[in-house]
Amino acid sequence: MFERPKSGEKAILVHMSLHGVPEPDALQEFTELARSAGAEPLALVATQRKVPDSRLYIGSGKAEEVHELVTLHGAELVIFDNTLSPSQERNLEKIFECRVLDRTGLILDIFAQRARSHEGKLQVELAQLRHLSTRLVRGWTHLERQKGGIGLRGPGETQLETDRRLLSQRIDQIGRRLARVDSQREQGRRSRRRNEVPTVSLVGYTNAGKSTLFNRLTAAGVYAQDQLFATLDPTLRRVDLSDGGAVILADTVGFVSRLPHELVAAFKSTLQETVEADLLLHVIDAHSPQRAAQVAEVEDVLGQIGALEVPRIEVYNKIDLDTDAVPRVEYDVQGDPIRVWLSAATGAGIDGLLSALTQHFHSDIVTGHLQLGPQDGRLRALLFEQGAIVRENPVADGGWELEVALRRRDYERLKKYEPLLAGQWQEFPQVVREAG
Repeated sequence: MFERPKSGEKAILVHMSLHGVPEPDALQEFTELARSAGAEPLALVATQRKVPDSRLYIGSGKAEEVHELVTLHGAELVIFDNTLSPSQERNLEKIFECRVLDRTGLILDIFAQRARSHEGKLQVELAQLRHLSTRLVRGWTHLERQKGGIGLRGPGETQLETDRRLLSQRIDQIGRRLARVDSQREQGRRSRRRNEVPTVSLVGYTNAGKSTLFNRLTAAGVYAQDQLFATLDPTLRRVDLSDGGAVILADTVGFVSRLPHELVAAFKSTLQETVEADLLLHVIDAHSPQRAAQVAEVEDVLGQIGALEVPRIEVYNKIDLDTDAVPRVEYDVQGDPIRVWLSAATGAGIDGLLSALTQHFHSDIVTGHLQLGPQDGRLRALLFEQGAIVRENPVADGGWELEVALRRRDYERLKKYEPLLAGQWQEFPQVVREAG
C-alpha cells in the first residue's frame, strides 16, 4: 500500500463525458474547481465512453495513460470530474499509486476551506462524514477480524463496524447541534416577520457576482473574488429602499453543476434562508456563454430545496463586459419587474434594481376587509402573527371586523380559510415606475 502524501497539490485532472465530446466550458469549470481547492493542475485528460467501466470507470487503457502522466510529472493526486464508486476509487489508487479524488470529494474539500462560521464548519463536516461513510469498504483489511481472548469472547466487532458506529455517532451529534442552530435562525426569521421586514435572498451559479452585488448594495465588505465558492457562510444585511422601507438581503452559497447531494442535505438549514425568503434575486452572469445551462442548474437546486414557488427577479450581472448591453429593468404584462440588467462591479443599473425591489414589495401587498366569527380565532391569531392586521373592531356576536394588509405569498398560504376567500380584496396601489 502506498503512503498517502500530506500535500496533494500537484494533480492530474481526468474528465470523462458520457454524452459525446467533452465541452470546453465544462473542462474550464473543472480546472477552476481544482485550482479553487489549491491544486496545481499538471495535465488534463479528457475522454468519452458510452457507459463507465465498472472496475476503473475510464477503462484500463486510459487508466494506464493517466498512470504514465502521474509518473512523468510526479503528481501526488488524480482528480476526477465524475462521481466514483468506493471500489473504483480504490482500484484506481492501486494503479496510479497515488491518491484519487472524485468531483464530490473535490467540492467538499473546497467547502471545508471556505467555511468560517461555526455553523458552516459543522455543515461541511456533516457532508464529509456522510460521504466518508460510503467509502468504509474493506479499508482496514489488516484489522478485520473478530475480537477474542479471555474476557473478549463473543460476537465481537470488526474494525469496519467500529468505524461505522463512530461515524454514525458523530453524524447524530452534529445533526443535533445543527438543529439548535436552525432553531436560532428560525427565531430570527420570526422576529423579522413580526417587524414586517421582508427578506430578499441572492441565489445563482457560483462566480456569477452575488457577493460583489451584495457588497454594492450593503457596503458589507463580504469576501468576493473571481473564484468558485468564494463565499460559503450566509450573510444578512439591511438595505433601505427609496420609499423609506427596508429589506433584509441574504447572500448565500453559490450553486454549481452536479452539486453533491450530501451538500444539499447538509446545508439545508443555511438554504432555508432561501426557502423562507419573500423574494429571490437570481444573479446570472450575462457574459457567460453557458448562462442558459447555469440557470437550469440553479433551477434544479431550487427545486431540491423546495424554493421554486418563491417569487423571483432575474438579475443579469457583468454587463460591463459586453459593449452592447445597457442598464435597464424589464417588466411583465402586469407591469411588475421581472428582469434587471446591471454591473455590480461598476454600479451601473443598481438604482434600477432598488427601484424594482421597491415596486415589487408595494405591488406584492393586497388589502382587504374581513368579517370573522368567534370560531375564526385561529385565523385571527395567524394574521396577528404575520403583522397583517391594520385595524380591528369587535362586533356584537363575539366576532371581529378586520382591515388587513397581507403579502400575496401569505395570502396564498392562508386562503384555505373561508373568511379570506369571502373577504373583499383590492390591490395595493403600485408606486410610480422609475426609468431603468
